[in-house]
Amino acid sequence: MAPGAPSPAVSVPLPRVRDVTTNLSIHEHGDPSAPTILLVHGVTDAGTSWPDLVARWQDRWHLLALDLRGHGSSPRFTADQLSRSPEVLVADVIEVLEAQPEPVVVVGHSLGGFLTLRAALARPDLVRAVVLEDPAKPGGRVPDPAFVVQNEEFLDSMADPRAQIERMQRDSPWSRTEIEAWAACKGQVDRAYIREGLFLGDVDWEEQFRSLTVPGLLVLPPEAPMSPDLTQVDNPQLRTVVIPDSGHCVRRDQPEAFHAVVDPFLEELR
Repeated sequence: MAPGAPSPAVSVPLPRVRDVTTNLSIHEHGDPSAPTILLVHGVTDAGTSWPDLVARWQDRWHLLALDLRGHGSSPRFTADQLSRSPEVLVADVIEVLEAQPEPVVVVGHSLGGFLTLRAALARPDLVRAVVLEDPAKPGGRVPDPAFVVQNEEFLDSMADPRAQIERMQRDSPWSRTEIEAWAACKGQVDRAYIREGLFLGDVDWEEQFRSLTVPGLLVLPPEAPMSPDLTQVDNPQLRTVVIPDSGHCVRRDQPEAFHAVVDPFLEELR
């Protein structure tokens, strides 16, 4: 596609919702009368793994931090759901959005960023804007064996959370609060999802971003292999910011720089 050329229309199938009963756990913070932000976490995290962000935002926003299916205290996947996990997870997010009295802002990290984008494409009427923190890139209709092993070994290592907390305090710039929340949710991950459901399907990644019709902020680290090819994304609704000296968990690695770009974007929506 030539730069500046209009994007072709894309048909985003609406995930089947009525055959999915969520009963998801949602952690609520802030004033329910304030504008709402839905927080959607990444793989092996939970709705409890946003403590510093919640502390910063809860005075101005109504925050709903979702435990995705297979994470935290939300339901596990059935065998049938594992075979179509991306569809089920997007449908879960859409059901949460449908339950809100008005459209909300959605902030998603990694897997949560992928789900946030897909939900916004399928149901833009439910979404005011999106913040996508290094969203996970789709690819493949079955779990990648090497990635499964990597996640299984990581979760096995969390059997001794104290040791991992101390390691992260030595080796990362994350706050103690973030590290402890990150560690606390690892024992709640549905291992069946890691082994059988950890895939995101095949979609045109750049076209997803070109087709976004609500305001969006894409927040990336300097090294972002999951990022779309931004030279192929021409969408006036989407802003992209690269945060120096950060990795995949941008908000944890560089919280002040993250909030310096995200908070003004959100304030424009108030």
